[in-house]
Amino acid sequence: MNFKSVYLFSLIAVFCLSCKNNTSENKETQEVITSTSSLVNSKPNIVVLLCDDLGYGDLSSFGHPIIKTPNLDKLAETGIKLTDFYSTAPVCSPSRAGLLTGRSPNKAGIYDFIPGLKKSPDNRDLVHLQAHEQTIPAMLKSVGYATCLVGKWHCSSRFNSDEQPQPDDFGFDHWFATHNNAAPSHKNPKNFIRNREKVGEIEGFSSQIIVTEAINWLDNKKDDNPFFLEVTFHEPHEPIASPENLVEKYLPLSENREQAEYFANVENVDIAVGRLVEYFESKNMDNTLIVFSSDNGPETFMRYSRAKHSYGSPGALKGMKLWTNEAGFRVPGIINWIGKKTFTGTTNKVVSALDYLPTFAELSGAKLPNRNLDGESFTALLENGDFNREKPLIWAFYDALNERKVAMRKGDWKIMASIEADGKPLPNIHNLSDGNEALVKNAKLVNHVLFNLKKDISESEELSGSNPEIFQNMKKALAVEYKNLLDESHIWVREE
Repeated sequence: MNFKSVYLFSLIAVFCLSCKNNTSENKETQEVITSTSSLVNSKPNIVVLLCDDLGYGDLSSFGHPIIKTPNLDKLAETGIKLTDFYSTAPVCSPSRAGLLTGRSPNKAGIYDFIPGLKKSPDNRDLVHLQAHEQTIPAMLKSVGYATCLVGKWHCSSRFNSDEQPQPDDFGFDHWFATHNNAAPSHKNPKNFIRNREKVGEIEGFSSQIIVTEAINWLDNKKDDNPFFLEVTFHEPHEPIASPENLVEKYLPLSENREQAEYFANVENVDIAVGRLVEYFESKNMDNTLIVFSSDNGPETFMRYSRAKHSYGSPGALKGMKLWTNEAGFRVPGIINWIGKKTFTGTTNKVVSALDYLPTFAELSGAKLPNRNLDGESFTALLENGDFNREKPLIWAFYDALNERKVAMRKGDWKIMASIEADGKPLPNIHNLSDGNEALVKNAKLVNHVLFNLKKDISESEELSGSNPEIFQNMKKALAVEYKNLLDESHIWVREE
């Protein structure tokens, strides 16, 4: 490797969504297979579709009363709709790092979004996915996969520079990406890089541009080896731009033009997904596993000056992007295996993007990385819908907008805690460095709260007082999990 070289939501829709999510066994028709031999080691093509800032309630299949997403809805209807799917962080860069590595992004030292280069006391300008991190594409390459990334990278502070690893250093044969957002907007972007070469302005909209790139890569593939394709849409992250015909469609149904542009933006992603699925089917790619989700929850309207289009919906969930309440990282999840008979239906089994790596390893026959993973394989879910994770999911997001920066889900229960340092709330922190390591590691978890997410996805009823035994057990478990996470968290040190 060369490292030099909100709009008002329909109460009926929210109520129905909540009812579906709180049902232990959805009554929709489900098909179950009992044999594992047809799935494991079949070396399927694997496609990860990832939106940027898409809210839990932004797809019509997840309860949106206005936005039309027929292609994604069909994938959910004919595959698996995951009502309890989690991203690995409530913001973009750490979420992507966790997805690629199957480990908490804190362990990779990616705690917050990665900005452009600007030297800071907390060493944030040093942050990048480091060369020793083992990723999905590199793992799959070891068993013969061709690999491709199209869309948003956002895993390095020095994008397209030999001073830090780039996508090809982590196993991508072909990459066509931007550092962060498409610029100047989704329309006619100018900042794409293809395999370390600047591309210049491209006519069209980002979601369609990257799907076209993916299709061209597949068309030019010179062998029949299976492929891993990661499609990381910029949409519906600001700065939003959408096709005018779609905007016109939504104007009569929207509060203003900006909201219509947001609605159109989500549908444009759906159209792009439809193009890709149609391509797979036209080429008889009948062993292609597709997983769809978002990197985090929806942006808060006007949280910053450019967020004037941010009309994303958290559905029935509490919070938004940058929160450790559910809407920060609970996102739409869909799995569909083209050409394979799997479990189908709606499930409230708890699944995380951390689980992609171990699942893909099992399905492809690849050897797992020699390190402790935070994800676990969900092949049982594909086989018969019976997946019960053993590892709790924990998030420690030190820049959270809500009071409690640490959260853990274990089974049906979620516990959250504030962090207190020197008798005061820990200030918001972007990055762990040698300058603040002692402060964070000596801080204490305080002010715990407890929720039953099976019964209360809105986190509206705090239950620590009425469930003292469960509360104490969850507090103890959180203390252990958080300590383990802190012990493995990477600390950034500037080498002068």
